[in-house]
Amino acid sequence: MKQFIPKELRKFIFDRVGFISKFRSSLAPCSRAMVTRSRSEFRDAFLSKINFRSSLGISLILLFVFGSCTNPPYRGEVSGPDEFVMDSYKIRDGKLSVLEMEGKEPDPFCCEWLDEYQDRIHEGDILHVAIYHPTRTDISSSVQAIGSSIGFRVTEGKILLPDLAAVKVDGLTLEEARKAIQDEYLKNIQDIEVFLAYNSRTERKVEIVGLTAVPALPVDGRMRLFEVLSLARILPTTNLFKSYVVRDGCLLPVDLYKLIKEGDMSQNVVMRGGDKIYLADATASVLMVLGEVGRPRVIEIPNGFMTLSQALAEAGGIQITGDRRYIQVIRGNIQCPKIYTLHWNHIIHLPCDSMLLIPGDIVYVAATPLTEWARFVNQIMPTLIGIDLIKKGVKDIGVNVNP
Repeated sequence: MKQFIPKELRKFIFDRVGFISKFRSSLAPCSRAMVTRSRSEFRDAFLSKINFRSSLGISLILLFVFGSCTNPPYRGEVSGPDEFVMDSYKIRDGKLSVLEMEGKEPDPFCCEWLDEYQDRIHEGDILHVAIYHPTRTDISSSVQAIGSSIGFRVTEGKILLPDLAAVKVDGLTLEEARKAIQDEYLKNIQDIEVFLAYNSRTERKVEIVGLTAVPALPVDGRMRLFEVLSLARILPTTNLFKSYVVRDGCLLPVDLYKLIKEGDMSQNVVMRGGDKIYLADATASVLMVLGEVGRPRVIEIPNGFMTLSQALAEAGGIQITGDRRYIQVIRGNIQCPKIYTLHWNHIIHLPCDSMLLIPGDIVYVAATPLTEWARFVNQIMPTLIGIDLIKKGVKDIGVNVNP
Protein backbone atom coordinates (compact mmCIF):
# COMPACT_ATOMS: atom_id res chain seq x y z
CA MET A 1 0.00 0.00 0.00
CA LYS A 2 2.87 2.30 0.85
CA GLN A 3 4.28 2.07 -2.62
CA PHE A 4 1.04 3.37 -4.14
CA ILE A 5 1.10 6.58 -2.09
CA PRO A 6 3.40 9.30 -3.46
CA LYS A 7 6.05 10.67 -1.17
CA GLU A 8 4.65 14.25 -1.29
CA LEU A 9 1.15 13.10 -0.32
CA ARG A 10 2.47 11.05 2.64
CA LYS A 11 4.39 14.09 3.92
CA PHE A 12 1.25 16.31 3.61
CA ILE A 13 -0.87 13.76 5.59
CA PHE A 14 1.70 13.40 8.36
CA ASP A 15 2.02 17.19 8.74
CA ARG A 16 -1.75 17.62 9.06
CA VAL A 17 -2.05 14.79 11.59
CA GLY A 18 0.72 16.31 13.66
CA PHE A 19 -0.99 19.72 13.61
CA ILE A 20 -4.30 18.24 14.77
CA SER A 21 -2.55 16.37 17.59
CA LYS A 22 -0.83 19.53 18.79
CA PHE A 23 -4.13 21.45 18.55
CA ARG A 24 -5.95 18.85 20.64
CA SER A 25 -3.17 18.79 23.25
CA SER A 26 -3.35 22.61 23.55
CA LEU A 27 -7.12 22.46 24.09
CA ALA A 28 -6.86 19.76 26.76
CA PRO A 29 -6.07 22.13 29.70
CA CYS A 30 -8.95 24.38 28.73
CA SER A 31 -11.29 21.43 28.52
CA ARG A 32 -10.23 20.10 31.92
CA ALA A 33 -10.67 23.57 33.44
CA MET A 34 -14.16 23.89 32.00
CA VAL A 35 -15.09 20.44 33.30
CA THR A 36 -13.85 21.22 36.80
CA ARG A 37 -16.01 24.35 36.97
CA SER A 38 -19.67 23.88 37.54
CA ARG A 39 -21.91 24.50 34.61
CA SER A 40 -23.91 27.20 36.40
CA GLU A 41 -20.77 29.19 37.37
CA PHE A 42 -19.50 29.08 33.82
CA ARG A 43 -22.87 30.24 32.45
CA ASP A 44 -23.14 33.11 34.94
CA ALA A 45 -19.62 34.32 34.26
CA PHE A 46 -20.13 34.13 30.52
CA LEU A 47 -23.48 35.99 30.58
CA SER A 48 -22.19 38.71 32.90
CA LYS A 49 -19.25 39.32 30.58
CA ILE A 50 -21.51 39.41 27.53
CA ASN A 51 -24.04 41.76 29.22
CA PHE A 52 -21.28 44.14 30.28
CA ARG A 53 -19.85 44.32 26.79
CA SER A 54 -23.28 44.65 25.22
CA SER A 55 -24.40 47.44 27.54
CA LEU A 56 -21.12 49.26 27.03
CA GLY A 57 -21.37 48.91 23.24
CA ILE A 58 -24.99 50.02 23.16
CA SER A 59 -24.20 53.02 25.37
CA LEU A 60 -21.34 54.09 23.14
CA ILE A 61 -23.45 53.68 20.01
CA LEU A 62 -26.37 55.68 21.46
CA LEU A 63 -24.03 58.40 22.68
CA PHE A 64 -22.41 58.66 19.25
CA VAL A 65 -25.64 58.56 17.30
CA PHE A 66 -27.63 61.00 19.41
CA GLY A 67 -24.65 63.31 19.68
CA SER A 68 -24.28 63.35 15.90
CA CYS A 69 -28.00 63.36 15.05
CA THR A 70 -28.95 66.40 17.06
CA ASN A 71 -30.02 69.08 14.69
CA PRO A 72 -28.69 72.45 15.86
CA PRO A 73 -29.19 75.50 13.66
CA TYR A 74 -26.65 76.59 11.11
CA ARG A 75 -23.39 77.29 12.92
CA GLY A 76 -22.35 80.22 10.74
CA GLU A 77 -23.74 83.74 10.82
CA VAL A 78 -27.43 83.26 11.57
CA SER A 79 -30.16 85.87 11.93
CA GLY A 80 -33.27 85.48 14.01
CA PRO A 81 -36.96 86.17 13.38
CA ASP A 82 -36.66 89.87 14.30
CA GLU A 83 -34.31 90.63 11.43
CA PHE A 84 -36.37 88.45 9.07
CA VAL A 85 -39.47 90.52 9.86
CA MET A 86 -37.58 93.78 9.34
CA ASP A 87 -36.30 92.61 5.96
CA SER A 88 -39.83 91.52 5.04
CA TYR A 89 -41.07 95.06 5.56
CA LYS A 90 -38.34 96.26 3.23
CA ILE A 91 -39.58 93.75 0.64
CA ARG A 92 -43.05 95.27 0.88
CA ASP A 93 -41.61 98.59 -0.29
CA GLY A 94 -41.24 97.12 -3.76
CA LYS A 95 -38.78 95.95 -6.37
CA LEU A 96 -36.19 98.64 -5.76
CA SER A 97 -35.86 97.70 -2.08
CA VAL A 98 -35.44 94.05 -3.04
CA LEU A 99 -32.67 95.00 -5.47
CA GLU A 100 -30.92 96.92 -2.71
CA MET A 101 -31.12 93.85 -0.45
CA GLU A 102 -29.48 91.84 -3.23
CA GLY A 103 -26.59 94.30 -3.32
CA LYS A 104 -27.71 96.11 -6.48
CA GLU A 105 -28.04 99.89 -6.59
CA PRO A 106 -30.69 101.08 -9.08
CA ASP A 107 -30.48 104.54 -10.58
CA PRO A 108 -32.51 107.25 -8.83
CA PHE A 109 -35.98 107.97 -10.16
CA CYS A 110 -36.24 111.21 -12.15
CA CYS A 111 -39.49 113.14 -11.74
CA GLU A 112 -39.12 114.59 -15.25
CA TRP A 113 -39.96 111.16 -16.64
CA LEU A 114 -43.57 111.79 -15.60
CA ASP A 115 -43.87 114.99 -17.65
CA GLU A 116 -45.45 114.93 -21.09
CA TYR A 117 -43.44 116.32 -23.96
CA GLN A 118 -44.22 117.82 -27.35
CA ASP A 119 -43.76 115.11 -29.90
CA ARG A 120 -42.50 116.03 -33.36
CA ILE A 121 -42.45 114.42 -36.78
CA HIS A 122 -39.20 112.69 -37.71
CA GLU A 123 -37.63 111.34 -40.86
CA GLY A 124 -39.19 108.05 -41.94
CA ASP A 125 -42.52 108.54 -40.17
CA ILE A 126 -45.57 107.49 -42.14
CA LEU A 127 -48.50 109.87 -41.73
CA HIS A 128 -52.20 109.28 -42.20
CA VAL A 129 -53.83 112.22 -44.00
CA ALA A 130 -57.58 112.77 -44.53
CA ILE A 131 -59.11 115.64 -46.52
CA TYR A 132 -62.67 116.93 -46.56
CA HIS A 133 -64.19 119.24 -49.18
CA PRO A 134 -67.92 119.69 -49.89
CA THR A 135 -67.51 119.39 -53.70
CA ARG A 136 -63.95 118.19 -54.52
CA THR A 137 -64.47 114.53 -53.75
CA ASP A 138 -61.76 113.64 -56.27
CA ILE A 139 -59.04 115.01 -54.00
CA SER A 140 -60.56 113.34 -50.93
CA SER A 141 -60.78 109.95 -52.64
CA SER A 142 -57.27 110.11 -54.08
CA VAL A 143 -55.76 111.05 -50.73
CA GLN A 144 -57.71 108.26 -49.07
CA ALA A 145 -56.59 105.69 -51.66
CA ILE A 146 -52.90 106.57 -51.27
CA GLY A 147 -53.15 106.68 -47.49
CA SER A 148 -54.83 103.26 -47.25
CA SER A 149 -52.30 101.59 -49.56
CA ILE A 150 -48.84 102.96 -48.76
CA GLY A 151 -49.36 106.04 -46.62
CA PHE A 152 -47.47 109.30 -46.78
CA ARG A 153 -43.86 108.82 -45.72
CA VAL A 154 -41.68 111.70 -44.61
CA THR A 155 -38.75 111.75 -47.03
CA GLU A 156 -35.96 114.29 -46.74
CA GLY A 157 -38.12 116.05 -44.20
CA LYS A 158 -41.02 116.59 -46.67
CA ILE A 159 -44.33 114.99 -47.55
CA LEU A 160 -45.97 114.76 -51.02
CA LEU A 161 -49.77 115.07 -51.49
CA PRO A 162 -52.03 115.08 -54.62
CA ASP A 163 -52.35 118.51 -56.32
CA LEU A 164 -49.86 119.96 -53.89
CA ALA A 165 -46.15 120.74 -53.81
CA ALA A 166 -43.90 119.07 -51.25
CA VAL A 167 -44.52 120.36 -47.75
CA LYS A 168 -41.77 120.40 -45.12
CA VAL A 169 -42.99 118.69 -41.95
CA ASP A 170 -39.82 117.38 -40.29
CA GLY A 171 -39.46 118.77 -36.78
CA LEU A 172 -43.07 119.95 -36.63
CA THR A 173 -45.80 118.76 -34.32
CA LEU A 174 -48.87 117.11 -35.80
CA GLU A 175 -50.88 120.27 -35.35
CA GLU A 176 -48.19 122.43 -36.95
CA ALA A 177 -47.87 120.01 -39.88
CA ARG A 178 -51.67 119.85 -40.33
CA LYS A 179 -51.89 123.65 -40.47
CA ALA A 180 -48.98 123.85 -42.92
CA ILE A 181 -50.63 121.33 -45.30
CA GLN A 182 -54.02 123.02 -45.02
CA ASP A 183 -52.52 126.46 -45.75
CA GLU A 184 -50.91 125.10 -48.92
CA TYR A 185 -54.25 123.66 -50.09
CA LEU A 186 -56.12 126.86 -49.28
CA LYS A 187 -53.91 128.74 -51.71
CA ASN A 188 -55.72 126.95 -54.56
CA ILE A 189 -58.85 125.38 -53.05
CA GLN A 190 -61.19 127.09 -50.65
CA ASP A 191 -63.20 125.46 -47.86
CA ILE A 192 -60.85 122.49 -47.50
CA GLU A 193 -60.06 120.80 -44.20
CA VAL A 194 -57.06 118.57 -43.43
CA PHE A 195 -56.80 115.91 -40.71
CA LEU A 196 -53.44 114.41 -39.77
CA ALA A 197 -52.29 111.50 -37.58
CA TYR A 198 -49.47 109.00 -37.32
CA ASN A 199 -49.84 105.82 -39.34
CA SER A 200 -46.59 104.17 -38.27
CA ARG A 201 -43.23 105.28 -36.98
CA THR A 202 -39.81 103.79 -37.57
CA GLU A 203 -37.95 105.48 -34.74
CA ARG A 204 -40.50 107.07 -32.43
CA LYS A 205 -41.99 103.84 -31.14
CA VAL A 206 -41.76 101.54 -28.15
CA GLU A 207 -40.61 97.98 -28.77
CA ILE A 208 -42.15 95.24 -26.61
CA VAL A 209 -40.40 91.88 -26.20
CA GLY A 210 -41.51 88.76 -24.35
CA LEU A 211 -45.03 87.68 -23.44
CA THR A 212 -46.97 90.00 -25.71
CA ALA A 213 -48.90 89.88 -28.95
CA VAL A 214 -47.95 93.45 -29.95
CA PRO A 215 -44.28 93.89 -30.91
CA ALA A 216 -44.26 97.70 -31.11
CA LEU A 217 -46.42 100.75 -30.46
CA PRO A 218 -45.98 104.35 -31.64
CA VAL A 219 -45.76 107.11 -29.03
CA ASP A 220 -46.84 110.69 -29.24
CA GLY A 221 -45.44 112.37 -26.14
CA ARG A 222 -48.54 111.67 -24.09
CA MET A 223 -48.70 107.88 -24.06
CA ARG A 224 -47.66 106.45 -20.72
CA LEU A 225 -46.38 103.08 -19.57
CA PHE A 226 -49.75 101.88 -18.24
CA GLU A 227 -51.42 102.57 -21.60
CA VAL A 228 -48.65 100.79 -23.48
CA LEU A 229 -48.99 97.70 -21.29
CA SER A 230 -52.77 97.76 -21.74
CA LEU A 231 -52.46 97.91 -25.53
CA ALA A 232 -49.80 95.17 -25.44
CA ARG A 233 -52.34 92.78 -23.86
CA ILE A 234 -49.93 91.25 -21.35
CA LEU A 235 -50.76 87.82 -19.93
CA PRO A 236 -51.93 87.37 -16.32
CA THR A 237 -48.94 85.07 -15.70
CA THR A 238 -46.41 87.72 -16.70
CA ASN A 239 -43.58 88.06 -14.19
CA LEU A 240 -43.84 91.75 -13.40
CA PHE A 241 -40.95 91.57 -10.94
CA LYS A 242 -38.45 90.47 -13.60
CA SER A 243 -39.95 92.69 -16.34
CA TYR A 244 -38.21 95.99 -16.99
CA VAL A 245 -38.04 99.12 -19.16
CA VAL A 246 -34.87 100.16 -21.00
CA ARG A 247 -34.17 103.72 -22.14
CA ASP A 248 -30.96 104.75 -23.84
CA GLY A 249 -29.36 101.47 -22.84
CA CYS A 250 -30.12 101.86 -19.11
CA LEU A 251 -32.76 100.24 -16.92
CA LEU A 252 -35.41 102.61 -15.64
CA PRO A 253 -36.08 102.19 -11.88
CA VAL A 254 -39.75 101.43 -12.46
CA ASP A 255 -41.75 98.84 -10.51
CA LEU A 256 -44.26 97.26 -12.92
CA TYR A 257 -45.90 95.27 -10.12
CA LYS A 258 -46.76 98.38 -8.14
CA LEU A 259 -48.05 100.05 -11.31
CA ILE A 260 -50.27 97.20 -12.55
CA LYS A 261 -51.30 95.40 -9.36
CA GLU A 262 -51.34 98.26 -6.85
CA GLY A 263 -52.20 101.17 -9.17
CA ASP A 264 -49.20 103.26 -8.12
CA MET A 265 -49.24 106.06 -10.73
CA SER A 266 -45.89 107.34 -9.54
CA GLN A 267 -44.46 104.55 -11.73
CA ASN A 268 -46.48 105.59 -14.80
CA VAL A 269 -43.72 107.26 -16.80
CA VAL A 270 -44.26 108.85 -20.22
CA MET A 271 -42.87 106.63 -22.96
CA ARG A 272 -40.40 107.93 -25.50
CA GLY A 273 -39.38 106.74 -28.92
CA GLY A 274 -36.73 104.06 -28.71
CA ASP A 275 -37.83 102.73 -25.31
CA LYS A 276 -37.88 98.95 -24.92
CA ILE A 277 -40.06 96.88 -22.60
CA TYR A 278 -39.28 93.28 -21.68
CA LEU A 279 -42.11 91.17 -20.25
CA ALA A 280 -40.67 88.15 -18.43
CA ASP A 281 -42.12 84.66 -18.09
CA ALA A 282 -43.45 83.40 -14.76
CA THR A 283 -40.51 80.97 -14.44
CA ALA A 284 -37.98 83.82 -14.45
CA SER A 285 -38.04 84.07 -10.63
CA VAL A 286 -38.37 81.06 -8.33
CA LEU A 287 -37.59 79.88 -4.81
CA MET A 288 -37.01 76.38 -3.42
CA VAL A 289 -38.54 74.55 -0.45
CA LEU A 290 -36.46 71.57 0.69
CA GLY A 291 -36.17 69.20 3.62
CA GLU A 292 -38.97 67.59 5.61
CA VAL A 293 -41.93 68.83 3.58
CA GLY A 294 -44.60 66.96 1.68
CA ARG A 295 -43.37 67.89 -1.81
CA PRO A 296 -39.90 69.47 -2.01
CA ARG A 297 -40.14 71.65 -5.08
CA VAL A 298 -39.33 74.83 -6.96
CA ILE A 299 -42.05 77.49 -6.66
CA GLU A 300 -42.61 80.31 -9.14
CA ILE A 301 -43.10 83.80 -7.69
CA PRO A 302 -44.09 86.12 -10.58
CA ASN A 303 -44.91 88.98 -8.20
CA GLY A 304 -41.40 89.07 -6.78
CA PHE A 305 -42.34 87.95 -3.27
CA MET A 306 -44.31 85.26 -1.45
CA THR A 307 -45.26 84.66 2.15
CA LEU A 308 -43.41 81.91 4.00
CA SER A 309 -46.65 80.22 5.01
CA GLN A 310 -47.83 80.10 1.39
CA ALA A 311 -44.53 78.56 0.26
CA LEU A 312 -44.77 75.84 2.92
CA ALA A 313 -48.39 75.19 2.00
CA GLU A 314 -47.56 74.79 -1.70
CA ALA A 315 -44.78 72.37 -0.73
CA GLY A 316 -47.25 70.13 1.12
CA GLY A 317 -46.63 71.43 4.64
CA ILE A 318 -44.16 70.22 7.26
CA GLN A 319 -44.14 66.46 7.76
CA ILE A 320 -44.19 64.66 11.11
CA THR A 321 -40.48 63.99 10.59
CA GLY A 322 -39.73 67.74 10.39
CA ASP A 323 -38.25 69.70 13.27
CA ARG A 324 -40.50 72.72 13.67
CA ARG A 325 -37.90 74.42 15.84
CA TYR A 326 -35.45 74.82 12.99
CA ILE A 327 -36.99 76.27 9.82
CA GLN A 328 -34.21 78.02 7.96
CA VAL A 329 -34.38 80.56 5.13
CA ILE A 330 -31.16 80.84 3.12
CA ARG A 331 -30.89 84.11 1.18
CA GLY A 332 -28.24 85.64 -1.03
CA ASN A 333 -24.98 84.33 -2.42
CA ILE A 334 -24.56 80.65 -1.60
CA GLN A 335 -20.90 81.24 -0.75
CA CYS A 336 -21.77 83.84 1.85
CA PRO A 337 -25.50 83.54 2.51
CA LYS A 338 -27.67 85.26 5.03
CA ILE A 339 -29.51 82.61 7.02
CA TYR A 340 -32.58 83.11 9.17
CA THR A 341 -33.59 80.49 11.74
CA LEU A 342 -37.30 80.50 12.55
CA HIS A 343 -39.69 78.55 14.74
CA TRP A 344 -43.08 77.24 13.72
CA ASN A 345 -44.69 79.50 16.33
CA HIS A 346 -43.34 82.54 14.49
CA ILE A 347 -45.08 81.46 11.29
CA ILE A 348 -48.49 80.82 12.84
CA HIS A 349 -48.58 83.82 15.17
CA LEU A 350 -46.95 86.63 13.16
CA PRO A 351 -48.83 88.31 10.26
CA CYS A 352 -48.26 86.60 6.92
CA ASP A 353 -47.10 89.80 5.20
CA SER A 354 -44.38 90.21 7.83
CA MET A 355 -42.63 86.99 6.72
CA LEU A 356 -41.89 87.34 3.02
CA LEU A 357 -39.64 85.43 0.65
CA ILE A 358 -37.95 86.77 -2.49
CA PRO A 359 -36.62 85.08 -5.65
CA GLY A 360 -33.62 82.87 -4.98
CA ASP A 361 -34.53 82.06 -1.37
CA ILE A 362 -34.15 78.49 -0.13
CA VAL A 363 -36.45 77.29 2.66
CA TYR A 364 -35.09 74.25 4.50
CA VAL A 365 -37.01 72.31 7.15
CA ALA A 366 -34.64 70.20 9.27
CA ALA A 367 -35.39 66.67 10.46
CA THR A 368 -35.96 65.77 14.11
CA PRO A 369 -33.18 63.91 15.99
CA LEU A 370 -35.44 60.85 16.23
CA THR A 371 -35.87 60.88 12.46
CA GLU A 372 -32.12 61.11 11.97
CA TRP A 373 -31.66 58.19 14.39
CA ALA A 374 -34.22 56.07 12.55
CA ARG A 375 -32.56 56.79 9.22
CA PHE A 376 -29.16 55.99 10.69
CA VAL A 377 -30.45 52.62 11.94
CA ASN A 378 -32.00 51.86 8.55
CA GLN A 379 -28.72 52.63 6.84
CA ILE A 380 -26.47 50.70 9.23
CA MET A 381 -28.78 47.69 9.73
CA PRO A 382 -27.67 45.85 6.55
CA THR A 383 -24.05 46.19 7.71
CA LEU A 384 -24.86 44.82 11.16
CA ILE A 385 -26.81 41.93 9.67
CA GLY A 386 -23.91 41.16 7.35
CA ILE A 387 -21.44 41.15 10.26
CA ASP A 388 -23.75 38.88 12.25
CA LEU A 389 -24.05 36.45 9.36
CA ILE A 390 -20.26 36.40 8.95
CA LYS A 391 -19.79 35.66 12.67
CA LYS A 392 -22.33 32.86 12.55
CA GLY A 393 -20.64 31.44 9.50
CA VAL A 394 -17.26 31.46 11.21
CA LYS A 395 -18.73 29.71 14.27
CA ASP A 396 -20.35 27.11 12.08
CA ILE A 397 -17.03 26.46 10.39
CA GLY A 398 -15.38 26.03 13.80
CA VAL A 399 -18.06 23.57 14.96
CA ASN A 400 -17.77 21.50 11.81
CA VAL A 401 -14.05 20.93 12.40
CA ASN A 402 -13.80 17.51 14.01
CA PRO A 403 -10.98 17.08 16.53
